[in-house]
Amino acid sequence: MADLQRSRETIDRIDAELARLFEARMEAAAEIAAYKQSKGLPIRDPVREAAVLAQSGARITNPALRPHYAALLEAVMACSRDYQAELLQPDSRARINVRSPEGSYPVILQRGALANAGSLLDLKRRVFLVTDEGVPGEYSRVLAAQCGLARCYTVPQGEASKSLPVLEAVLTAMLDFGMRRSDCVLAVGGGMVGDLAGLAAALYMRGIDWYNCPSTSLSMVDSSIGGKTAVNLGAVKNPVGAFHAPRAVLIDPELLQSLPRRQLVGGLAEAVKMGLTHDAALFERFENPAGYGDIEPILAASLRVKRAVVEADPREGGLRRALNFGHTLGHGIEAASGGGLLHGECVALGMLPLCAPAVRGRLRAVLERLGLPSDLKGLQIEPERVLAAVLHDKKTLADGSLCVVTVPEIGRFELRRLCFDELRAMTLRLFEGEAAADGAASLTAPFDGREKEYL
Repeated sequence: MADLQRSRETIDRIDAELARLFEARMEAAAEIAAYKQSKGLPIRDPVREAAVLAQSGARITNPALRPHYAALLEAVMACSRDYQAELLQPDSRARINVRSPEGSYPVILQRGALANAGSLLDLKRRVFLVTDEGVPGEYSRVLAAQCGLARCYTVPQGEASKSLPVLEAVLTAMLDFGMRRSDCVLAVGGGMVGDLAGLAAALYMRGIDWYNCPSTSLSMVDSSIGGKTAVNLGAVKNPVGAFHAPRAVLIDPELLQSLPRRQLVGGLAEAVKMGLTHDAALFERFENPAGYGDIEPILAASLRVKRAVVEADPREGGLRRALNFGHTLGHGIEAASGGGLLHGECVALGMLPLCAPAVRGRLRAVLERLGLPSDLKGLQIEPERVLAAVLHDKKTLADGSLCVVTVPEIGRFELRRLCFDELRAMTLRLFEGEAAADGAASLTAPFDGREKEYL
């Protein structure tokens, strides 16, 4: 045990030194970025990067470690490129680069981006646009006019379109359009459209390019980053899917002007979630009545949280489960409501019981200020239907308990195990209008390390 402790202390000292060296390296990268900008040079220098990697082996005496050091250098250089790209933006919020196993892709946050998509995305090819009946048709027409050759495919609005039959129809239409491996899919709409179009792109010819242009606040802050694509199977949400990162994400805040207020604030529930679990300053924006008048800083802060999480856990093996905060119970409420509540409203309700009492009080105040629900009193939803839907959730463990995310304090999360009786008590508390009662979050036990059971 003493040897283990000494080894851990050695690693801690080395990590501290690595952090200092990393900051110094990024300072040098910033100077290089400024020089490249002044000379009109591109950020990426493949010849220089190849030379650095070629020299890397000579620095490591242990041959078994050389490929690992090369992988580390590649990751550091990718981080350096992304940092330089962000520094060269006139507004640092305008471009957020996301690293994924399939490569790096940008999230472009820019007013008027829709009208400039042709200069921001590679659309000079066959482009299969997927949208739904609830999205203003003008969005697709503006994008199609900037494509080499475009076909717009419109699916019915609503969660029912996230299904295998609709997915098959989309794939068939892509085939009829003559789509090739070099062509791309462009999703224009909310999370349902992005999930459906992204999965179609992942499956067609074993994977082709796709772009995501989210048009709702929910899809902008939540599903736009991460490459998770899926359709529903029967009553189960998202069990059929694939990880397939987009080539780029185009976020135009001006598209939110067409949203009804209920949908706008429903999507902001996901931004509240990001603040609760990771960013206290973001949550505090919602506590200030003037803090969410400007939507762009909220979008940018939420996207940076989502980026940090998905980069650390691209395949949802650990840290990424923090983004499920509020979703375990929220998905059950959503299924039981039969469409009577929006996804964001259900997530808002699902967060309440899993916050520490002091946090829960602050969250309730924010939800009420936004106009989001804070209990289920008076709604025609049966508690047993909520519980049944939750137990079908893919986060259920082998023994029937659940791994849930809790928030003990603003900006920090913990994983807990929840048994059925505790889940039932929390659900009933929401129906009784007592989600803010003390003690609800303390019912859960610390997660005991069986992460592999968590699917």
